[in-house]
Amino acid sequence: MTTTMNDDAQKIRPDALFLDRDGTLIFDKDYLHEPEKVELIPGVREAVRRALDSGCLLFLLTNQSGIGRGFFTMADYEKCHARFLELLGVPADAFAACGVAPEAPDRESRYRKPKPDFILEQLAAFSRLRPERCFMVGDRKSDWLCGLNAGIRSAAVATGKPIDAETRRWLAENGVALHADFPAFVAAEF
Repeated sequence: MTTTMNDDAQKIRPDALFLDRDGTLIFDKDYLHEPEKVELIPGVREAVRRALDSGCLLFLLTNQSGIGRGFFTMADYEKCHARFLELLGVPADAFAACGVAPEAPDRESRYRKPKPDFILEQLAAFSRLRPERCFMVGDRKSDWLCGLNAGIRSAAVATGKPIDAETRRWLAENGVALHADFPAFVAAEF
């Protein structure tokens, strides 16, 4: 007797998602520093809830060079982050950890993507995380490289910077799946 499983039964739930913020979960507004301008991409609230309800750990990793460039302050970032959590309808501890790289691109930075340090630290801190079951999800090459540099899987979303033919080729060559948006990624993986 042969039995078949539906697609959902064959899915292996990710252990953790390392998520870019701007262009992935919220609309990318250059140097966002005003909480009233934080705007979730449609479906993100439900997708975050689905991932959390599955037991997946969520981490946020964001480059915020506007701080290092003097365009806004860490306090401005924190106000936007609080608004982001409010719009998601989750408490601050919904994210197991948040990594913020406030330095300008020409400055030394511990967490600035594509450096993998934040992800590697979290993999070491949470022993239940298996790299092959973790994803870095973002809208830019620096996001995808960050995940690959850390030895985890990367996924691309097309809700931030434009994805041109050259980028599509790079994604295919590096085994990075492209999704319309974060809700589409969650639908594919959960």
